[in-house]
Amino acid sequence: MMCEQTGQEIDWDKCPPASEDFPDIIHDGMNIYNSLGNRVYQDVGFVGKDFTNLERLYDLYQIDHYEKSFLMKLMLFLEHRDVDSSQKAIKAAYDKAKRK
Repeated sequence: MMCEQTGQEIDWDKCPPASEDFPDIIHDGMNIYNSLGNRVYQDVGFVGKDFTNLERLYDLYQIDHYEKSFLMKLMLFLEHRDVDSSQKAIKAAYDKAKRK
């Protein structure tokens, strides 16, 4: 770790959580999100996930009815973050090409 190299004491409150710190439902949600197809267009970039197979993935991961709402909120949060990142990358590439 970086703290060991610099000789500083480790402050565990500042350390980000490890994947083992999250409950299984979060792992299932991440796996389901990553299993969904991407909707990508040439000029626009990533526009979101394809939720067509979501119910099939819920069945595959044996997600209970009461967990589906929570997982949908999690996946929409992740999707929004990924869309924003894609839009920023497309805009940066467009601005760079425009300067030349």
